[in-house]
Amino acid sequence: MLFLLCLLPLAWLFYAAATNQLGANPAEALIRRLGDWTLRGLWLTLAITPLRELAGLSALARFRRLLGVYSFVYATLHLLAYGWLDMGLDMADIGRDIAKRPFILMGFTAWALMLPLFATSFNKAIKALGAKRWQTLHKAVYAVAVIALMHFIWMRAGKHNFTEPAVYGALLAVLLGWRVIRRLRTA
Repeated sequence: MLFLLCLLPLAWLFYAAATNQLGANPAEALIRRLGDWTLRGLWLTLAITPLRELAGLSALARFRRLLGVYSFVYATLHLLAYGWLDMGLDMADIGRDIAKRPFILMGFTAWALMLPLFATSFNKAIKALGAKRWQTLHKAVYAVAVIALMHFIWMRAGKHNFTEPAVYGALLAVLLGWRVIRRLRTA
């Protein structure tokens, strides 16, 4: 069921694109909405552990990996939409754009850090790495979240629109702060 729920935003975006409902600049709308769903997926992934522990719902843990994989899928689609719709898949232009605009560099960095997490999100990879190393590697999701938030903030800074990034920032502060407090209590 969660598998299908994670596909709903993508299905809606395809429908909206096919029926010309993405507004005056459909490429920008598609790129932005895919980025929004990437952030939402990341935050939901990070919310699983606190929800599981606070609500006593240990069964939630089995959804964390699936949400993480979907976050990577949406991040990849976000990157592909930017590369294709905004830059015409011209790798030289993309490289110059990454070097010229720091928010794009941050977004690309977040995606690049997600790549090994995605590549090791399968049972065979966990077995090959060993549980301890796999867990250590997957703690990189915290850096990914911070870098993705910076990407979002810097992207919105050009339009002086910080309301939505502030909400995402506050949520991330709660999700990461909960982990810090939990670690301090157990130390």
